[in-house]
Amino acid sequence: MPASRAMFAEVVGTFALMFVSGAAIIISEGDDLTLIALATGLVLAVMVSATLHISGAQFNPAVSLALFVAGRQSRGRTITFILAQIGGAVLAALALKYLFQGAYADEITRVKLGATLGAYTSGDDPSLLRPGQACALEMIAAFLLMFVIMGTAVDQRGIGKSAAVGGFGIGLVVAADILAIGPLTGASMNPARSLAPALIAGGDAWSCHWVYWFGPILGTVTAALTYQAVFGPLDRAADAS
Repeated sequence: MPASRAMFAEVVGTFALMFVSGAAIIISEGDDLTLIALATGLVLAVMVSATLHISGAQFNPAVSLALFVAGRQSRGRTITFILAQIGGAVLAALALKYLFQGAYADEITRVKLGATLGAYTSGDDPSLLRPGQACALEMIAAFLLMFVIMGTAVDQRGIGKSAAVGGFGIGLVVAADILAIGPLTGASMNPARSLAPALIAGGDAWSCHWVYWFGPILGTVTAALTYQAVFGPLDRAADAS
């Protein structure tokens, strides 16, 4: 697929992820974890299914970097995808800011434009601030996400006849991660998803921002290398037996 088309798919997919998950947080004021997990998991599942054959449906700088480190993607494509992902997320954050401002002005301020923050990172209660623990939780969540991506969307032996198989699994693991650690860290697993509301909302949305880069990147790279070391090579057809 031409690079321009693949980049556009990454822009659209990351826009959808940021817009839907951010809207769910704004509308629920961050209090309905089930709604947020369901909205995020569903939009990711359908967008992965729609674009897996175009760009690989990465939508996440940590995933793109992990694929590069694992030798599954070139440096040039990795850089362009990361720029596309950040661009799509920022566009979605801008859309949320201006389209939800009238009816949900107070909620936008309260949840910092749908920023991925939790009790361990928001700083609202200094006694609960735990950047180290938050980083470890984000790393574990991202590891699980990347492991599922490797098994359902990268390993040729695990890709079904329909891209919907991979999309379904990836959406489910993201929803599960949000249900598990959302209250503590916001369950970002995605630097672009955390960067966009911080850039547009500013202020407290930058709280512990390094956590949302270091944790997810460490988790996805570890998962990609572990999967390849234990289950590779990934391009070999599955044994008939």
